[in-house]
Amino acid sequence: MTKKIVVLGVSGSGKSLIGSNIAEKLGYPFFDGDDFHSQANVDKMRKGTPLTDDDRKDWLATLNTILTDNPTAVIACSGLKPEYRVMLRNGLDDVTMIYLKGSIDTIWQRHQNRDGHYFNGREMLESQFATLIEPTDEEALVIDISQDADQVLSEALTLLANQ
Repeated sequence: MTKKIVVLGVSGSGKSLIGSNIAEKLGYPFFDGDDFHSQANVDKMRKGTPLTDDDRKDWLATLNTILTDNPTAVIACSGLKPEYRVMLRNGLDDVTMIYLKGSIDTIWQRHQNRDGHYFNGREMLESQFATLIEPTDEEALVIDISQDADQVLSEALTLLANQ
C-alpha cells in the first residue's frame, strides 16, 4: 500500500474529513493543506479573492516537503491543476492521489453547513471549479462524493488496498 497519499478536491469536497479518516485507519500522520497557507493567502481568501498560481507556488512546495520528509503521510490539498499535482509529487514516485469528485451544487450545499472556515462564498467555489482540471483515472483514484462520508472512506480504503 502507498505510504504517501494526497486527497484532492475543491473546497468542501471532504478532503480534510476523508483524509484525516484515512490517516487514522492507516496509522499515518495527517496534514491539512489549509493549515500551511501563508497569512497573505488566508487574508485573500477571507476577502473572497481567488488565489493565483503564484500565490499557490510556495504553499505547494511546502506540502511537497512534508511528503518528502515523512515516511508516511496523508495530505488534504485542492490540487486543482495538473501542474499543482506535479509540484506535489516533485522528486517522489510513491504518492497516490485520491480525487473527491462532486458537483458544484452538492459541494455548495455542504459549504453552507460549515462554520468558521476562511473560504468565503459561492464565487470562490465557482472560481475553484473554473480553475479545476480534473485528474485522470491514471493520475488519481477517483471517488464520487454524492455518497455519504462512510461510503467514500470505505471506497478510498478499498482502492488503496488494491493498488
